[in-house]
Amino acid sequence: MEEGGLLSHGAVIAREVGIPAVLQIKRATQFLHDGQRICVDGTQGTVEDL
Repeated sequence: MEEGGLLSHGAVIAREVGIPAVLQIKRATQFLHDGQRICVDGTQGTVEDL
């Protein structure tokens, strides 16, 4: 997510369903596109293009 903190809607939903979430990714919508394959590491807080 580009914006939002640990209590934002996206973070809460990700935590509830057990999927990784990385918050505060500046300009995410500029380099992430529909259908793009990425690797999200919620532990390290990284997002990588595959």
